Amino acid sequence: MTLPPQSSDVELSCSLVVFATVTSWVATPALFVSDPLLLFISLFFIIGAGPDPGTAPSNFRFIGLSCAAIQRPDYDDTPEPEFLNPSWMTRIPDDQPLSEVTMPGTHNSMALYGGVYAECQSWSLASQLRAGVRFLDIRVRHTKGNLTIHHGVAYQWAHFGHVLEDVADFLRVYPSETVLMRVREEYSETYNIYGAVVDYIQRYAVWDLLWHSRLVPLMGEARGKLIILQDFSGPDLGMRYRSLDIADKWKVPTILHVEEKWQSIHEHLEAAPAGNKAQIFLTYSSGAGVLAYPRAVSQRINAQLYDYLRAKTDLKQRLGIISMDFPAAPIIQIITDFQLKEVPKRRQTFNPLFSKRSLKYAISLLRQMIRYYIVNV
Repeated sequence: MTLPPQSSDVELSCSLVVFATVTSWVATPALFVSDPLLLFISLFFIIGAGPDPGTAPSNFRFIGLSCAAIQRPDYDDTPEPEFLNPSWMTRIPDDQPLSEVTMPGTHNSMALYGGVYAECQSWSLASQLRAGVRFLDIRVRHTKGNLTIHHGVAYQWAHFGHVLEDVADFLRVYPSETVLMRVREEYSETYNIYGAVVDYIQRYAVWDLLWHSRLVPLMGEARGKLIILQDFSGPDLGMRYRSLDIADKWKVPTILHVEEKWQSIHEHLEAAPAGNKAQIFLTYSSGAGVLAYPRAVSQRINAQLYDYLRAKTDLKQRLGIISMDFPAAPIIQIITDFQLKEVPKRRQTFNPLFSKRSLKYAISLLRQMIRYYIVNV
């Protein structure tokens, strides 16, 4: 896939300006303190102009030095998916282990705000689920029993209850599906979020919504369930996140290091089909660094991933979960097409008896019409 030539220049310029701003802060902090206007402008470049991109015109989002939104088959940072695929799991047989299912996911699923270094998605959680995403990466900040959604310092204008409500609503409408959700603490260091997570589940969902086992469920057992991938200490709420086979080489210092990131993705995806079928494989295609913010990385990585998947001729193989930044509806569709087994499609059988009777009836009707014409004309 050919990348738009104008985007790379803008991305590199954005990264260089932000890097220069950060460097200037470190070198001459007094200059920024003494000049409030300069401080405001630099904060604009680092953080973005505001928490609500909806206040900007539809063709431009104030996220630091971001340019117009892009919608490609592999990459999409527009507000809504190109098309929806809400019930694709109906094709998966009930007796197939979830570890053998290939599914799309999103990294930092709620990171919609905070500027070029914080934003990893542009679709709401509800839109992601309806587009076909089945793995969510949720980061919560724990403060006095409250669980707010964060990506680093950037507050995402939501709390864990909003996430649970969206997932519960989706599974209520589409009970054939299941959702896997990694939950971890971020931007706080209490190391004790278990009680708060349980409290939020009881307040914003129902206990029976969860899959209550460390074991990998069959597809039939997982339908209509939220499977917590527990990345925090405490008694079991679901499966343990660290039990998965995970590739997450997220550090991409500059856009010149994107190829190294792609190699780690490629190696893990190539290993997945022959890997332990009892273990879920999880590959993150996301990455970021000081001179490579999430949009810049995903515009390049998603294009390579799309071409890699399209080049495969054998779709009957397990690739596991592929977790992305700014995925597009077509690449989500392609990922869901990779399945070891599918429920046989019902075909209408040919009934010769029915066909003969239909033919006789048609001939009889035609004869009656001819007689009527001869008699009356």
